[in-house]
Amino acid sequence: MTTTTANPSTVAPHHRPAVRRPSPLRLTGVELRKLVDTRAGLWLLVTIGLLAAALVVVQLIWAPDAEQTFANFFLSTLLPVGLLLPVLGILSITSEWSQRSALTTFALVPRRGRVIAAKLAATVLAALASVLVSLAVAAVGTLVAGATGGAGTWHFEGALLLHAVVFQVANVLMGAGFGLLLLNTPLAIVGYLLLPTLWSILGGLIRPLHGPAGWLDTSRTMEPLFTPDVTAGQWARLGVSLLVWLVVPLVAGLVRTLRREVS
Repeated sequence: MTTTTANPSTVAPHHRPAVRRPSPLRLTGVELRKLVDTRAGLWLLVTIGLLAAALVVVQLIWAPDAEQTFANFFLSTLLPVGLLLPVLGILSITSEWSQRSALTTFALVPRRGRVIAAKLAATVLAALASVLVSLAVAAVGTLVAGATGGAGTWHFEGALLLHAVVFQVANVLMGAGFGLLLLNTPLAIVGYLLLPTLWSILGGLIRPLHGPAGWLDTSRTMEPLFTPDVTAGQWARLGVSLLVWLVVPLVAGLVRTLRREVS
């Protein structure tokens, strides 16, 4: 009596187990883990938390008692943290290429657009988490101030929270845009820090550029976000500056990343 063994290659396609694509939520979770898996990413996140706490401590020691309020503690942490978040956005993109893991990542998820969307979602969540950290350290600082003779007032305009979210999310996405465009960590960091700074200097020194600088210099257009009242004109200037420094690099970088050969 003879037995025959079926050749796997002759099995009907409908008998083969279906391969399920990872969901966007799962991909975002993977990218969030990648942010802390690398030593640079982990220490950058730790530095962001420590920096926010250190700034509140400095205010508790040196600021006048009347200025030791929840709103002031919160606002004081936004700008320094916002300077580090773009580096996190850059690392989230360029680490795939610097560590040569892009081949594995795009082999497992061939549709690169889904991977990039997950990376951007992870960086946005990190920016939102930074706002929560700022709120937490500001609350602790307010409690300490109230117990040590400072003002310790809790008055806080709700618009400031919205503005803080816009500020931090825009910063991290600008970093991600430069990361996508250049796909090299040192080059992206230098480009992100140098080009807007250079434009800001030129806009202040060259008279014909004074007008355009009011619309394209993010250091100017983002400044109103540190106040509870932002006018329609200020929102318009912010939108134009983000179009140049966020949307254009992000779109151009997306096209480049989708087309670049992975080796």
